[in-house]
Amino acid sequence: MHPPLERIHQLGGTVRTSQALALGIHPRTLYRLRDEGKLIELSRGVFRSADLPWPDQPDLVSVSVRVPKAVICLISAFAFHHLTTRIPHWVDIALPQGVKTPRVEHPSIRAFHVAPTAYEAGIETHPVDGVPVRIYSAEKTIADGFKFRNRIGLEVVLEALRNGLERDQVTVARILHFARLCRVERVITPYLEALA
Repeated sequence: MHPPLERIHQLGGTVRTSQALALGIHPRTLYRLRDEGKLIELSRGVFRSADLPWPDQPDLVSVSVRVPKAVICLISAFAFHHLTTRIPHWVDIALPQGVKTPRVEHPSIRAFHVAPTAYEAGIETHPVDGVPVRIYSAEKTIADGFKFRNRIGLEVVLEALRNGLERDQVTVARILHFARLCRVERVITPYLEALA
């Protein structure tokens, strides 16, 4: 195997240009490997080894690689946890307050800036196509959904809550824990009482 490809495989097979530079791989080498069909460019500056299967969720992989501080949230997290029938048209990400929203041309992102305590809570790391992707837990995503209900729509949040409870994917106690952190406990309690 070509030495730069070996180094890329050591990182899981998917790299940003800046990660490749840190490994001593020049950008010209990345583009040459792409032109030779040995790398696939998932999005601008994100490359994946061509001998790996095509990713099931290339948008989540691309965003996770390009925006390391991002945590997949809201509708994108609902879709990942199979709590909604909605198909996200962009990738919803949470960023800490004060962090500038990065420019990402593809895939489209929608950023939500969150207070530090709420940002850190409920993060799970899931391997998605060999790349570690940070995604909020189902319960944290439901609490966030209630916090941002005016931006994403209450109906999608209620669908996720109903599905999570019916499928035993979530517990009321964990939802309430995150609702307290997100300061939406009073908003969410009547819906939990009606559905639980």
